[in-house]
Amino acid sequence: MYDDFSTDYDRFMDWPGRLAAEIPFIEGQLQAVGARHVLDVACGTGMHALELARRGYAVVGADLSAGMIDRARANAAAANVAVEFKVAGFGELSVQVGTGFDAVLCMGNSLPHLLTPADLAAGLADFAACLRPGGLLLIQNRNFDAVLSWGERWMEPQAHREEEAEWLFMRFYDFEPDGTLTFNLVTLRREEDGQWAQGVTSTSLRPWVQGELLTALDVAGFRDCTCWGDMCGTPLDPNRSPNLVAVARREKVH
Repeated sequence: MYDDFSTDYDRFMDWPGRLAAEIPFIEGQLQAVGARHVLDVACGTGMHALELARRGYAVVGADLSAGMIDRARANAAAANVAVEFKVAGFGELSVQVGTGFDAVLCMGNSLPHLLTPADLAAGLADFAACLRPGGLLLIQNRNFDAVLSWGERWMEPQAHREEEAEWLFMRFYDFEPDGTLTFNLVTLRREEDGQWAQGVTSTSLRPWVQGELLTALDVAGFRDCTCWGDMCGTPLDPNRSPNLVAVARREKVH
């Protein structure tokens, strides 16, 4: 799915608006632990990593999708910003990317691609292995407590225009009997002739709710976990908040 979507992802996302809203909160969390060396996992096209690098952080970006990493490297070259990007997924980061990071960021509702409790445990253990003792982990998921409670299938559509071309992106969930979600992305594109072309891609997600995530973080050795309702630091309302943002620290060795 993400290799296919990599060419349109930066059209789908309002990066100036998103970065302006989110970077102050992210920087506040990094500064609280004196972080300078940051790993952005499931980094997509690398825009958070590039913005942090512009602000003086040493950043490595990793993503399982080779297409996303190709786009991230192109974005870095176009911006003349030095960020190392590697193809690596959850569970292999500490081996493929390295250890000793001050902070690990996992944003964009990426963690729910881990579909079983064992997968989640292995992914969080891998995050811990990437971090120095006392290092920071920041996770941004959809608030699945609200999604499941209200049966929220549809997300806000996104639109983009370049000269005579126009894109519409629509996203929705199918609720599966086994408790997973099928995440569907519909892409509509219209050229100047007025004819729409369409495509649909899908992937599976596990809707980890707050209690499940906090328990898994504790088992993986993370402490002092705090949760917010978005990437601006708004207090979490489990029934209404759009996001579940969890910030925790890797347990120190005594």
